[in-house]
Amino acid sequence: MNTIVREPKVVSFGELLLRLSVKNGARFTQTTELNVHIGGAEANVSVLLSQLGIATEFITRLPDNDLARLALSELLKYGVDTQQCIFGGDRMGLYFFENGNQIRQSQVIYDRTNSSFATIGLKQIDWASIFEKSTHFHWSGSSAAVSYEASQVCSEAIQAAYNNGQIISSDFNYRSKLWQYGKAASEIMPGLLNYSTIAVADLDSIEIYFGLKTNKSISDAERFLQAYQFLAKKMPHLKTLAMSFRKSDGLSHLYSAMLIHEGSFFESKQHAIHWVTDQIGSGDAFTAGLLYGLINKLSAQECIEWAVACGVIKQSVHGDFAISSAEEVAHFIKNGSSNRISR
Repeated sequence: MNTIVREPKVVSFGELLLRLSVKNGARFTQTTELNVHIGGAEANVSVLLSQLGIATEFITRLPDNDLARLALSELLKYGVDTQQCIFGGDRMGLYFFENGNQIRQSQVIYDRTNSSFATIGLKQIDWASIFEKSTHFHWSGSSAAVSYEASQVCSEAIQAAYNNGQIISSDFNYRSKLWQYGKAASEIMPGLLNYSTIAVADLDSIEIYFGLKTNKSISDAERFLQAYQFLAKKMPHLKTLAMSFRKSDGLSHLYSAMLIHEGSFFESKQHAIHWVTDQIGSGDAFTAGLLYGLINKLSAQECIEWAVACGVIKQSVHGDFAISSAEEVAHFIKNGSSNRISR
């Protein structure tokens, strides 16, 4: 029997959002105009992977209007396939963003209730057909948090991906402001995460989803290893777990990550970020960098360095999308941050 060898292709499923951002460092209560960006956790991953040379397809449900067409055109601009997106419902999901600084936190206000994605239904998407030509499926906890209906379609997609031999990656992505439909995250997420081979998580989301409380008096590496050992019992298919760490060092942020891949531990270099242009989407860029490394069969050490580099570079770019290239990421890994002009 001949085995069909497919070219790598990552299918992602989630909500495509309009982001309305306060300009020039103002507060929500001061602003008179807003900048528009397109984003969403899974879409952000798709956009960067596509720029890095990986074939991608993004699946969502949108209203049949010009705002949806604006959003889809942004994905198409970066080479993301959107042909299997479906239309229905009345509105796009929105979120409003107030950028913070070294003194105050950034703020997000969601407006996603009853969006087209939140009211999605089972059997509206032909998952078996979609997975005929792909190798990987990516989703995140923010999609399951939007509504019970969306969580059910996440489950439908994950089961279809598993049945069709996809490598399933998940970002735990806990958003406390989204879980408002009468189900606790701990009731929904463990079942959805059961089939994940690759996971990006943080210690807080692991505690919320699974109840694990790690010892805060031990090192980050010890807590990470403790979390992995716990998750390996809860997620039977788990082979790869990555976690980024951000610490404040005066006016700088120190950014690094850890990885367990097929039982071995790896830690990235630590990068000092002296100026953050836009932090939104940096975790998604991290995930895209990790997937890029794994798909291209880089060493585990190279995989975590790629993930961190993508996460750092994103923080220099306005909007949700990480606008970068494989050449730029490779240059950053070799040379670090630079204020030189490329000419």
